[in-house]
Amino acid sequence: MGERVVAITGGHGVLGKAVVEAALAQGLKVAVIDHASGHAVPEGVLEVGGVDLTDPAQATKAVEAVVAHFGRLDVLLNIAGGFVWQGVEGGDDEWGRMFALNLTTALNASRAALPHLKASSEGRIVNIGANGALKAAHGMGAYAASKSAVHRLTEALAEELKSTSVTVNAVLPSIIDTPANRADMPDADPKKWVAPADLAAAILFLASPQARAITGALIPVTGRV
Repeated sequence: MGERVVAITGGHGVLGKAVVEAALAQGLKVAVIDHASGHAVPEGVLEVGGVDLTDPAQATKAVEAVVAHFGRLDVLLNIAGGFVWQGVEGGDDEWGRMFALNLTTALNASRAALPHLKASSEGRIVNIGANGALKAAHGMGAYAASKSAVHRLTEALAEELKSTSVTVNAVLPSIIDTPANRADMPDADPKKWVAPADLAAAILFLASPQARAITGALIPVTGRV
């Protein structure tokens, strides 16, 4: 497993950093693809920064940079995304942005990676869905709709790739324990939320050869919420 190469979109975020750390601990070779650039990364990690994954050409260029550096690509983890709270009434300005950040980034990165993942004996794509997209709450319409689209992308692509080595799955977290969520919900108990390290462990299991029998799955990771 030590020769496997994983590309992590959104790798500079809180969850992304947790996945990078866990992947390195498993002996994986790691590339971070992110809109941000110039962030410190652990030794041996390739940073491909300044990438707008809503642009198919930039997504392809980023994936090709990973393959040029490591010589292969086995795993794509689509962690890049965003969240906003907004009611349906009063404006639709955030709907397009949520679909761009959550769905289009995953779609473009997956399309760019597929030729290389198909060449792997154990190709993997893991997407980040949302438990909150199963039933949208007040103010969650745009976010939940975009994440629901990620769920459908996961299922459809898994079906398309059943004749290949590539599996496609998604994790559906509830509230992730991040500094931003603690600031936004100061009265909540973060011990009930999902720790980034625990979510990273679930993601990396789905990315492993041992998960070859699982594809098209939407796996709830909901802590104690």
